[in-house]
Amino acid sequence: MKAGSNLLNAVSAIALGAGIVMTGAGVATLASVSVAEAAVVSRIDVRGNSRVDASTVRGNLTITPGSNFNNNDIDDSVKQLFSTGLFSDVRISVSGSTLIVEVDENQIINQVVFNGNKKLKDADLKRVVQSRQLGAYNDMVLQADVQAIRDAYSAIGRSDAVVNTRLVPVNGGRVNIAFEINEGDRTKIASINFVGNQAFGDGRLADVITTKRSGILSFLTRKDVYDEDKLRADEELLRRFYYNRGYADFRVISSFAELDETNNEYVVTITVEEGERYVFGDVSIESTVPGIDSESLRGLIETRSGAVYSAEDVEDTILAISDRVASQGYPFAQITPRGDRDFNNRTISVVYLVDEGTRAYVERIEIRGNTRTRDYVIRREFDLSEGDAFNQVLVRRAKKRLEALKFFSSVDITTQPGTQPDRVILIVEVEDQPTGEFGVGGGFNSADGFSATVDISEKNFLGRGQFIRASVGGGEDSREYSLSFTEPYFLGYRLAAGFDVFRNTDASYTGFQEEDQGINLRIGAPLTEDLYFSSAFKYTQSKYTGVTLGSIISAPEANAVNRTVNRGGHDVASLSYTLSYSTLDDRQMPREGVSAYLTQEYAGFGTDSEYIKTTATANYFHMLSETGDVIGRVSAGAGHVTGVGGGNLRVFDHLFVGQQIIRGFDTRGIGPRVFNSAGVNVGAAGGTTYFNGTAEVSAPLPMLSRDLGLRLNVFADAATLYGNDIAAGDFACPPVAPTSCAGPQTLVGSGMEWRASLGAGITWASPFGPLRVYYAEPVVKENYDQVKKFGFGASTRF
Repeated sequence: MKAGSNLLNAVSAIALGAGIVMTGAGVATLASVSVAEAAVVSRIDVRGNSRVDASTVRGNLTITPGSNFNNNDIDDSVKQLFSTGLFSDVRISVSGSTLIVEVDENQIINQVVFNGNKKLKDADLKRVVQSRQLGAYNDMVLQADVQAIRDAYSAIGRSDAVVNTRLVPVNGGRVNIAFEINEGDRTKIASINFVGNQAFGDGRLADVITTKRSGILSFLTRKDVYDEDKLRADEELLRRFYYNRGYADFRVISSFAELDETNNEYVVTITVEEGERYVFGDVSIESTVPGIDSESLRGLIETRSGAVYSAEDVEDTILAISDRVASQGYPFAQITPRGDRDFNNRTISVVYLVDEGTRAYVERIEIRGNTRTRDYVIRREFDLSEGDAFNQVLVRRAKKRLEALKFFSSVDITTQPGTQPDRVILIVEVEDQPTGEFGVGGGFNSADGFSATVDISEKNFLGRGQFIRASVGGGEDSREYSLSFTEPYFLGYRLAAGFDVFRNTDASYTGFQEEDQGINLRIGAPLTEDLYFSSAFKYTQSKYTGVTLGSIISAPEANAVNRTVNRGGHDVASLSYTLSYSTLDDRQMPREGVSAYLTQEYAGFGTDSEYIKTTATANYFHMLSETGDVIGRVSAGAGHVTGVGGGNLRVFDHLFVGQQIIRGFDTRGIGPRVFNSAGVNVGAAGGTTYFNGTAEVSAPLPMLSRDLGLRLNVFADAATLYGNDIAAGDFACPPVAPTSCAGPQTLVGSGMEWRASLGAGITWASPFGPLRVYYAEPVVKENYDQVKKFGFGASTRF
């Protein structure tokens, strides 16, 4: 109704000057009043109203009995009455001392219905139209509603949808409105062509933009819907991509789509000019701020002479310098990079200019476009609020944080002048996107068959930014259940607090099964933009059930089970911390960057186990070929566990290594094992130390269109698990035990023997999320190792 009312206001203002009023109902003559300077009326007579009370009409007039008024007051009164949306025509005249107001009432909408719609539900369409049940009918608004419905269909790829309206009068001056919809066929994108690109192939650039070519499963992703605004956003994505890879002169010459009406398909063409590739020349800092020494800021520079030019590195440097200067008492400081381009040597020298900047304050922050995410979830990503000093660097940081949440398909932050010269209004425009995931993972070996895990997660629960996940998994010998919850801003601070509740059953042991249940309490906070610290307290209670008399198991396991059964369970309480570091460009499909973590765990606190366990992993990703989109990954990891207070470790407290670290081997597949007197391998003993490494290369599958999202992965894994801290007496079978263990037994393979595997796999960036399948062949192994050559996994968003 708002759009129509605004239009009527404008029309009324023009018509009043000419003596006529144009309305949706037709043309009505205005009985103009000739008032030289001012006039006074003693009463107001309202005519023509049947449903609208006369007091409502009088209340929307700017003229009151006994007060002076002129032609401007009449004009304002007409505008005000039209703006209510209740009237199709308004006429005001004066007869003696009486002001006569004649109105023609709009019909009341009895019902709004939609016919022919299948792809968009009634509830979706009701949200885009302004015509409402029991609202006033307005022809202008109705036409705007028709266009709004067509726009809604264009947004889902049906730009040829046809919308007609049908009005059905009913008793009492009411009318039913029916929108008759012919949804038409989906308008697809037949191809996306790049012109002028030399450094990067069409497939690599197609990965950068969000507009995608239509495929077999495009009806699930909706990424093949052509939208001019999305194409403009894709231009910006291409600029960022090139600017961060040395192409400072890059520009988009044009981008457009041509519709083939015969096939109802778009052909998108993007013409670019890459320019030359630059490296950084001299890099320096100049400060005009008293007390700020340029040399003291040099350590914050992310841009190095000789490195490939990157706009992102320049921005990171600006952020770091801004933080340091602000912490020294200069919140308005402005850091401006000044580039000096050498076209002959293809270098860009950068000088970071630091000055005090213009004093300005944030008047308010307006959040727009969020239909699901709460306002406060967006506001808390800003390091500034209303009344704080305006800092453009902090605004850019907030934008990066909002994008990193993956709650929104687009984030745009602009500024508007405030009510005072030193006031600024921040406008934050976002668009919500799906944030749920449905995951499936699993594996297969000849001994245990298939295993699978299913989990459902939501990282923006109820629009509050909270994370929740439920997981169920298992196979022939295992069951796993867990529920997790995380509040990312605990008590209003940048603290992520949460818990995990779990219950697991492992029947892969011979002669018994292990049942674990417990809770894990977590809290964490960022130390820098790349470094994160977290801590957790975990309590686990283990029981061993289903004990089978006469089963042959390892003596260490028999002793551990015997002691646990006698005590009614085995309790472990542990406190751990983790330091994690990440500079990955994309967590879903990283191409550049480093990720690493270090975890230390202490178990004790009066429970049945007491040890210190340390694990660490580092991954390095690098583009081996930008043109071919070939990605290399190198990773390394290590772990160590030791008893505390001179005590030995029980067998279940040791480290175990399998397919999660070295593909091609089963869970607990490598490392020290226990053999009985008959030379039978009766179980894994675990180790105290492991090392592992991986080298992997991935590239799009050859001979296939890259639009399918299929990538080939070739990898080599290596690992060793050695050392053991089981008490010597535990290799002798217990005198009274619920199981048999044919002793005495011996430990085999506690030395530092390395294992290795070679394999290949396929990753599919499916509409359901990344799906991975691999086959690994152990090439270096011991004859007592257990192998598991095939594995798969998947996850998806909903």
